[in-house]
This record gives sequence, structure tokens and C-alpha cells, in this order.
Amino acid sequence: MFSHIFVGVRDFDRALSFYQPLMKTLGIEQRFCDRSRPWAGWQTTDGPRPLFLVGTPFDGRVHAAGNGQMVAFLAKDRAMVRRAHATALAQGGTCEGPPGLRPEYHEHYYGAYFRDPDGNKLCVACHEPES
Repeated sequence: MFSHIFVGVRDFDRALSFYQPLMKTLGIEQRFCDRSRPWAGWQTTDGPRPLFLVGTPFDGRVHAAGNGQMVAFLAKDRAMVRRAHATALAQGGTCEGPPGLRPEYHEHYYGAYFRDPDGNKLCVACHEPES
């Protein structure tokens, strides 16, 4: 469905310090990191797409987090949701909702919400029953 998702950041080195451990926790491999641009990308598939990217805005203006925008990553189980949330907070993220069931979405929705150091809202969710 997606070619790529790009999330803008103000401080690229700070963003890498946040996203590299988070992506490792989620089992998402880094595809590239180009500090000269600066931007970095991760992917879970063998093909060229989809990509999750972070970097400074192309137009050179200062990044500002959007209200109502969120990127949600899929976790294989609830333990991964908890680990990802803890990793995000340990890397300077802020909690927007601790790991837990959200039955208002569906019976097995287990998610956690947080913001990266630039204020971008992220989620990690598992849709499977607890095993």
C-alpha cells in the first residue's frame, strides 16, 4: 500500500539516537543513512519498498510536528509493544499512552503511543490475542 513514509526531524543525530534502537527493537533493518543530506531509511521487506524515513525537511525550513498525524508500527506480539515503548522512552521519547488493550478499536488491539524527541506521534500495535 505504501511506497514510503517520511517523518521530519530538527536534529538528525538526535533522531538517529532515538530511531536506531527503536527500529532494532521492532526488528526493522536500516537500509541506509546519509548524514550529508541528512536522512535515513529502514525497511522490513526484501524489496525496495515500503520505506520508513526520517530526515530534515527537503525545503530547508524547520520541522514542526503535525497535530493529528501518527505513524503506527506493527508488532508481532504484546511483549514487543512493551519493549518498543520502553526503548522509545529510554531514548528521549515521551509517553502518549502506555502499553495496554484498547478495546474501543477492537477486542485484541494492544498498543502503546509515544512521541519522538521532535514531537512526532508514533504508535506500536499488536492485533493478535495474547499467546
